Amino acid sequence: MWRPPRPPPLLYFLRCLLPGPSPSRSLCPSPFPLLCYPVPPPFFPSTIRSFSSSSSSSTASAVAYSDLARSISADLVMLSSPADPSSSVLDLPGHFSLHFSDVRFNTRLLAEVLDLSPAAGRSAVDLYRWIVRHRSFTPSDESLSFLVHFLGRRKDFKAVNDLFSEFRRAVGPLSFRAALDRLVRAGRAAEALRFFDAAPADLGIRRDRSALSLLVATLTEHGFPGYAERAVKRYANEVFPDEEICTALVRGWCAAGKLEEARRLMEEILRGGFELGTPAYNAILDCVCRLCRKKDPLRLPPEAEKILFEMESSGVPRDAETFRVLITNLCKIRKTEDALKLFRKMSEWGCSADAETYLALIRSLFQAARLSEGDEMVGWMRSAGFGDKLDRKAYYGFIKILCGIERVEHAVKVFRLMKGYGHAPGVKTYSLLIEKLATHNQSDRANALFGEAVARGVPVTPKVYKVDKRYVKVKEKKVKKRLTLPEKMKMKRRRLKMLRMSFVKKPRSLRKMI
Repeated sequence: MWRPPRPPPLLYFLRCLLPGPSPSRSLCPSPFPLLCYPVPPPFFPSTIRSFSSSSSSSTASAVAYSDLARSISADLVMLSSPADPSSSVLDLPGHFSLHFSDVRFNTRLLAEVLDLSPAAGRSAVDLYRWIVRHRSFTPSDESLSFLVHFLGRRKDFKAVNDLFSEFRRAVGPLSFRAALDRLVRAGRAAEALRFFDAAPADLGIRRDRSALSLLVATLTEHGFPGYAERAVKRYANEVFPDEEICTALVRGWCAAGKLEEARRLMEEILRGGFELGTPAYNAILDCVCRLCRKKDPLRLPPEAEKILFEMESSGVPRDAETFRVLITNLCKIRKTEDALKLFRKMSEWGCSADAETYLALIRSLFQAARLSEGDEMVGWMRSAGFGDKLDRKAYYGFIKILCGIERVEHAVKVFRLMKGYGHAPGVKTYSLLIEKLATHNQSDRANALFGEAVARGVPVTPKVYKVDKRYVKVKEKKVKKRLTLPEKMKMKRRRLKMLRMSFVKKPRSLRKMI
């Protein structure tokens, strides 16, 4: 029995975007909140169930979802900055009520629209108000956090305050964290402290240990350890700091390169009865290594030994991060052999190397032109279970190092290995290899690589490269050999003999032949 073909779901989805009478009466909600499918006929239940569960349906739904987000984003940007200000354009609620009245918004759609509309400005807040008032969207902590991040990137904190005042009941840990993070990123640490101080009264956020830990971590992560320390001392009577907060403060001073302040705070913490663990000493060790690299790299090994001896005397054990800090800093000052010795000693302390340690050693070995050892270290890294960390970015770093030391053949080998493991090279990788092959006078291979990039759809820009003089094949000129004295005398005797023979009367037989 012939059955009429069912139209693709995208056709029904586009009907929701057209102005006119609402088609929601004849549509039923789908598993996806933004898609609308027709009510299935009563005599096709199995066919429709199998169709809705097929992969083609899910692919079409995802495509339609992205198209809707782009459409909303385009209209939002257009309304925020119209091309012709004198034109009669509807306000945002009227425009969206006319064109998107059948779209059911959710948090995922809102986040995607905000990501696609960096130039929308405060129109994003108007969109949020419209979907709350007219589309039955329930304001939540997660949706507010997306909007706070959007406004914080524009440093529009006045709009953030108005948003919190209007939707005070929906404010939670996510939006509070987003506001603190954006204030500190914008360099407004004092304003972040005032916001934290007024949070219990204005937003109903409890000022407990988790909130204080969040404030300290945010300030220290973005280079404001002094403000973080003052905040901890200010709220010490209300929230007594624990080991995590103290470690974060030490890490913040060390990240800022203030070793004296970190030491001073460390002594205060120890006098107060706290016990600092391995993370705090690792931060001190990293700070000492970075300062030695900057001022005098030769002092790095003895200064690091002092910190390690202090850890042993305090009963603080070493961990994988301790070895990673030492190995990374040794590799940066080209002490590859010392770094390998530490790497071999890790098992004695019951530690195993992490992905960052392996990557630092591989880069250092390639930089030292120890290519076979670098390849062997790549194999060890895969066997240790960190193969997923060898991504496109890591392979590009290896290729860049190899091209920098003029090991182009090995760079091509790593490039093939990269493609073999399923990592698609990008524009930078192709451009770097094409340039190096062209400068090494291997134009055929460079052209083949360019053709491969074009076939893969990588937008590589063709350029003119100058061949390095060291790789230009120059024709060898025949240099006249300088004769020795015996050879010169021999040639002179031969010429004199020929000259004498030219005056001798030749026999008749020879004259007839001539």
